[in-house]
Amino acid sequence: MNDTPSNSRRARSPNELIAFFTERANTGDLDGLVALYEPDAVIAAGAPVASGHDDIRSFYARVLARRSSFPAGEPMEPIFNGDLALTITRLPKGRLSVEVARRQADGSWLWVIDQLKLELPDALAPRPEVTTLSE
Repeated sequence: MNDTPSNSRRARSPNELIAFFTERANTGDLDGLVALYEPDAVIAAGAPVASGHDDIRSFYARVLARRSSFPAGEPMEPIFNGDLALTITRLPKGRLSVEVARRQADGSWLWVIDQLKLELPDALAPRPEVTTLSE
């Protein structure tokens, strides 16, 4: 049995942050959500909406009060540059969540920038195949 609180478990890979987010959001674990970010991290939804742990806590308190279900997305392979990683998750309804994570001194990962729910430009959005009928 694991007696470790969810908010004290550290991500061993950038994509583990994504799994922890879904788990913690769906259980209403506000402290656990804040623990996924560096102390001076920034969250944006088009424009910055939260900067630092206090703002991030307030932001997620409002989100959790309005929403009770956070469906899992489809994480893509991270893109690495030294101790930084770009994580991208395909969300339901075709949106993307894009984050920058940084490897910490203990080898764990935390997000430093989180851009929520980007809409794909029309030129990049998947299109259904068009079938033409010929006579």
